[in-house]
Formats: sequence, structure tokens, C-alpha cells
Amino acid sequence: MNQTADLLTPIKVGAISLKNRFVMAPLTRSRAGEGMVPTDLMVEYYRQRASAGLIITEATLVSADGAGYPAIPGIFSDAQVEGWKKVTDAVHQAGGKIVMQIWHCGRVGHTSLLNGELPMAPSAIKPAGEVFTGTAMQPYETPREMSLHDIARVKEQFRQAAHNALSAGFDGIEVHGANGYLLDQFLRDGSNHRNDIYGGSIENRARLLLEVIDEVSKIWGADRVGVRLSPLQPFNDMHDSNPEQTFRYAVEKLDKFGLAYLHITEMGTESPETAGPVFPIHSLRELWHSIYMTNFDYSLDRANEVIANGEFDLISFGKLFIANPDLPVRFDKKATLNEPDPDTFYGGDERGYTDYPFLEA
Repeated sequence: MNQTADLLTPIKVGAISLKNRFVMAPLTRSRAGEGMVPTDLMVEYYRQRASAGLIITEATLVSADGAGYPAIPGIFSDAQVEGWKKVTDAVHQAGGKIVMQIWHCGRVGHTSLLNGELPMAPSAIKPAGEVFTGTAMQPYETPREMSLHDIARVKEQFRQAAHNALSAGFDGIEVHGANGYLLDQFLRDGSNHRNDIYGGSIENRARLLLEVIDEVSKIWGADRVGVRLSPLQPFNDMHDSNPEQTFRYAVEKLDKFGLAYLHITEMGTESPETAGPVFPIHSLRELWHSIYMTNFDYSLDRANEVIANGEFDLISFGKLFIANPDLPVRFDKKATLNEPDPDTFYGGDERGYTDYPFLEA
């Protein structure tokens, strides 16, 4: 219990010292330039939000064949590394801390985004729904089941991405193991029907996630690595027959690495029937001995309440940080918040991206 702590209280997160407990959640905004290179507009966007204790970047691709959406950035080319260096320099000069979220979309993709190649996945199971390909919504395709060689190659891509993020000047990395993307697809039995060492038992389904964490921790040191999980998130047609058993096992194993933090999204708790059996998601906290972060439409008052009573150490905000680049300042002054414009969330220019007003302005 920490009755005196609130969002404005500093905290040490692994090896990273934060000035407050406001975290900017990873937010796909689809504004990367040609070659998946960060643009000057992205530099300004992140610089504006450096009052956050910690910024987690939008999910960033470890390889071109992991793409699932248009205009998302990567961290696998020299040009991308140089582009991200401009971002980290700007954030650091403004007094902020920033970690990179690294991902592979797996089956959430389309041949039109992958040079005619099918998306890869643990199993050849077509997800329900549609994906935006840059011009229109298209039905998902049946992905290609990954070979053991594919899996080894993806592990190396995560390792190289971690190395590249270090070269780009980040303060750490977050491994994206959530929201129905590749590592989550391996973990949950609704999307993983393999019968080799990466499928079947919980131990096998969790193997790739744990191996990736092991690889990137060797690059960074575990105390600068976080991981994001979404135990009940139904997004991208995800479900699991026993999510409590699956995620208790995963969290117990992840806890042994001594990571900087665990980032749990609560999405799906409001509509559990779509994701499978429900369980008290925050019972996972008892298995975790490091910093615990949550995310799910928290108001500022509710965030302060759960920090004060010790339920969570950090709260990540999405839409509030989109519309309020100076969110900690606005909270401190009890000022009115800007309203986010959903029409500008994905793609476009500075409108709804870098033109939200600051309080001082």
C-alpha cells in the first residue's frame, strides 16, 4: 500500500527513473513515411508529449514481413534507426523518457501489404473480420503456418530490433505480446493449433514469447525491458479456452526475468463473452514482483485511486494523450481537457496529431 502516491509521484521502473506515473500508451497513428521511416511530424508529436513520465512508442515493426497496416514505422533499416534517433533526441531534450514497443503482426495482415506474400501465423487459421490495406477494408486471408525456420528467423528479427532500438537512443523497449498480434497468437489456443514444440501445452504456446524476452533482455538488460499482455482482449478474433491458466503461467515465467514492468490491458473485461471464459484479471498482480502497469480508459481520478491503494504502479493513457499533449500539466492544474477527434486517429497530416492546443497556448 502506498497511500501518498499519485500520478504525479516519481517512480523507478527497472533501471529507468520517471518524473511521474503518467505513461503515454502505444498508439498506432499510421503516419510513417516512405520505407516505414519516422517523419519530422512524428518527431514533433512525440516531443510535444515529453511531460509524460514515460512514452511508449506506437508499435514498431521488427521486419517488413510482419506488417499489418499501412504507414506504420519499422526498426529494421538504417534509415529507420536514423529517423527514430531524431525522435529520442527530441524527447530527451524536452526532459522525457521513451521506450520502443516492438511487434510483428502475424496473421493480422494482407498480401497487398506484404508484396503478395501471405501473412504468417502459428497456424493456418483465418481470423474473422477485415483489415484496412490503405485503400479499402479487405477480408482477412488464411495465413501461412510458420515453419520452425520461420520462427527462428522471427526471433532473430526481434533480437535485431532490440539492438537497433538501443542504437536509436531509446531508454528501453516493450515487447508487444498483446492484442492478437504474433506473440499473442502463439500464446492463446484459439489461434495456435500447432503440434510441435510451439503448440499444444501452455508451456509450448508460451515458448516463443519467453524466448523473445530472453533474446532482447540479453541486448538491453532485463531492467530496461517491459512486456504487454492482454489476457481477455477479443480484438483480432482472439480467444483462449482457459485464459486464467494460460496467463498465470505466462506471468509466472515472465516474472523470473526481472523485467522493468508488466503492462496489462483490461480490454475485454467489458465483453468477456467474445474472448472466452472470464477471470479476475488483476489476480495476476500477486504473481508479479516488479512494476505493474494497466490501461483501459482510466479517468485521472480513478487512476489516482488505484495508485494510492497499491493496485497499480503506472497507468497508461491513450486517447487522453492524443488530445492533450500536456496531460500531466492539465491534471496538476485541474484544467479542462481537450476532446480527441476519432476521425484523425489513423493516417493524415498534422490535424488531430500535432495541432491539439497546449494549456499555456
